[in-house]
Amino acid sequence: MRVLFLGTPRFAAVSLLALLDNGYDVGCVFTQPDRTSGRGNILQASPVKTLAETRGVKVFQPEKLSAGENRSIVKNLNPDVIVTAAYGQLVPAWMLSLSRLFPVNIHASLLPRWRGAAPIARAILNGDAVSGITTMVMEESLDAGSVLLREEVPVSIETTEGELAETLAEVGARLLLKTLEGLQSGALTPTPQDETLVTWAQKITKADSEISWERPAMEIHNRIRALNPNPGSVFDFRGEKIKLWRSLPLEGDGTALPGTLLGVAGNALRVACGGASAIDIFEMQRPGKKRTTGREFASGARLKQGNLLIF
Repeated sequence: MRVLFLGTPRFAAVSLLALLDNGYDVGCVFTQPDRTSGRGNILQASPVKTLAETRGVKVFQPEKLSAGENRSIVKNLNPDVIVTAAYGQLVPAWMLSLSRLFPVNIHASLLPRWRGAAPIARAILNGDAVSGITTMVMEESLDAGSVLLREEVPVSIETTEGELAETLAEVGARLLLKTLEGLQSGALTPTPQDETLVTWAQKITKADSEISWERPAMEIHNRIRALNPNPGSVFDFRGEKIKLWRSLPLEGDGTALPGTLLGVAGNALRVACGGASAIDIFEMQRPGKKRTTGREFASGARLKQGNLLIF
């Protein structure tokens, strides 16, 4: 089966690897242009590009997928199926029509829940106990196509966005192979999504990173793990943005003001939160420094029980 693959991050690269390792003829890949990242603004290739080049697959990186010059590339490839996974642009209708079988998208949620750019982070922010993967028939509308297959994945209270993304990437690759086999044999029948159940996973912004100790501990904890590893959640302390990486919510005694240091428990910094709750912070990071335990942070900052972290 000849495949045209579109994807960009590691989540997509795991599915591309599964196709290559299982004998699919990946004629070429489309991925986002190289972007600068890090302190040195070094130009970085996407994980999909890196994998494709190591396996001898031709790579295209248009700024606009809808540009006319891409038509001849796809027509000449004559794909049996077009597969997308976290590509980063809507696929135009003319391209979708060139797929002999249904064009397939791999989405990191149980559609119609969490359509959009950040389904994994939004699920954790919301405290969802279950996430999953959906393979669907691609349409020009965002994540609105009919469902082909779905697989649920439980989400523990400690799971971070990065950890869930790794799990879902593996599930997505497996489900993609099963989907392509079903399409080839004619065993799969697309099922329309229930539009009354749609929720949207908006892109994560810097505003999502800000922690307010006045919020309940569970809400703060979900924010911390949903933004780990990127972009990280922060609170203001002595003129610095301190990042929080690992935590667990607790019940509080309700007498301390939110943001009050309740003490150090093991390696954790214990802080009072809103709603008579508290939170243990296990891993923190000052700007430009290595990650430390909550205990190490308290020692370095000379914090004492009863101090406020809102300054």
